[in-house]
Amino acid sequence: MKPVTLGMIVGNRGFFPAHLCEKGRVAILESLAKAGFKVIALDPRETKFGSIESLSDARKCADLFDKHRNAMDGILVTLPNFGDERAVANALRWANLRAPVLIHAFPDAPATMTIADRRDSFCGKMSVCNNLRQYGIPFTLTRLHTVDPKSDSFQQDLADFAVTCRVLRGLRNLRIGALGARPTAFNTVRYSEKLLEQSGISIETLDLFELFGWVGKMKDNEKPVQAKLAAIRGYVAARNIPAEALLKMAKFGVAVDNWMEKTGLNATAIQCWTAMEEFFGVVPCALMSMMSNMLRSSACEVDIMGTVAMYAMAQGSGRPSALVDWNNNYGDDPDKGVIFHCSNLPKDIFVEAGEGRPVMDYQEIIAGTVGKANTYGTVVGRVKAAPFTYLRLSTNDVAGRIHAYLGEGELTDDPLKTFGGYGVCRIPNFQRLLAYICENGFEHHVAVNPTRMAAGVNEALVKYLGWDVHHHA
Repeated sequence: MKPVTLGMIVGNRGFFPAHLCEKGRVAILESLAKAGFKVIALDPRETKFGSIESLSDARKCADLFDKHRNAMDGILVTLPNFGDERAVANALRWANLRAPVLIHAFPDAPATMTIADRRDSFCGKMSVCNNLRQYGIPFTLTRLHTVDPKSDSFQQDLADFAVTCRVLRGLRNLRIGALGARPTAFNTVRYSEKLLEQSGISIETLDLFELFGWVGKMKDNEKPVQAKLAAIRGYVAARNIPAEALLKMAKFGVAVDNWMEKTGLNATAIQCWTAMEEFFGVVPCALMSMMSNMLRSSACEVDIMGTVAMYAMAQGSGRPSALVDWNNNYGDDPDKGVIFHCSNLPKDIFVEAGEGRPVMDYQEIIAGTVGKANTYGTVVGRVKAAPFTYLRLSTNDVAGRIHAYLGEGELTDDPLKTFGGYGVCRIPNFQRLLAYICENGFEHHVAVNPTRMAAGVNEALVKYLGWDVHHHA
């Protein structure tokens, strides 16, 4: 995944010890390099130690950021001493990047509180934040008001901020393909395209009839079809799947790939039942699993908001997301439940060996309606034990808002024997979360990702996109 690039602002105020900016700049750059960031910052030859404290310094910084605006994902403001709040605020306003901003302040040491070494960054951070609020510039805070850049706490701050930057990078100008109409029985996946458009997320629609028309024109021996067929066979074990069904999947996959490339799509939501099974003869689950595994999230049942949640977390973590149902209780444990889909879960989320490893199979639920021969193509298996983050997004059309809930839990290895893609989860105060979901009219689908990143995702959605989010804990 593309590394996060930060613009760095070193704040300075002349009647505080300026030499702290020289040492502080070096220390921050070392911490950023350790965390894997790329950095764009003023050179020490351009301003005093590469810091800013005047209008001219602020203009130089803003011009530098403007020059690299397409490369920058966020901004770090660091205060080795009190810092000049107007210079920081003006540089951010003039650069006008609409990027997330992390505010960091160095701690003072009780043994070095003389006029030669006293920082007062503790106080200066408040002044910078006050000015940013006046300027209408949103910002993110570190866990501790002042923090050593070499500390574990600051490294966690940077990790969370990287998630925030990646989520925003992914969601801004996101283009999602809606393939087919939502299943008639699923009012739960209704959503507002207009509310998404206000946040920079566009939807491109396509009728299944049109896609099947493209498929019908393909010859079995075409190179793209054969290449996709080989990719499907190399993805998961498909020993019991008829060759005819695999060929249909390959053609379907080529048609979707071509559509996504032609229209510049990043992700999809697909009408997976029952027209596809009745009139085409396979399920699209394996192709959707493959796309999600490549971080091109694909949600079933035309759940566009599920796709947005999947994609946000996939971008935040660099790992595939899955869309699942909150499906069953797990015995009488109030903090455990069963997550399930039938399934299009990405391969990387499953256990890697033994019972539960991913294999291709048929869709048992609708096979009784349309026949087993028409439902080959699911990817079934057991979700591996791991910490995870969950996220559900929904459009509140009456209020004109996008709202969400998110939190963290554990995917466990508790015994479970069933079909489809499945796992057991444990979430603290799960019953309270379930009540919140029901009382606020959220869908039964939820996106999950095997990474702890709720703090960074929450910051992106609330502070920088302005969405209403319930962070469950």
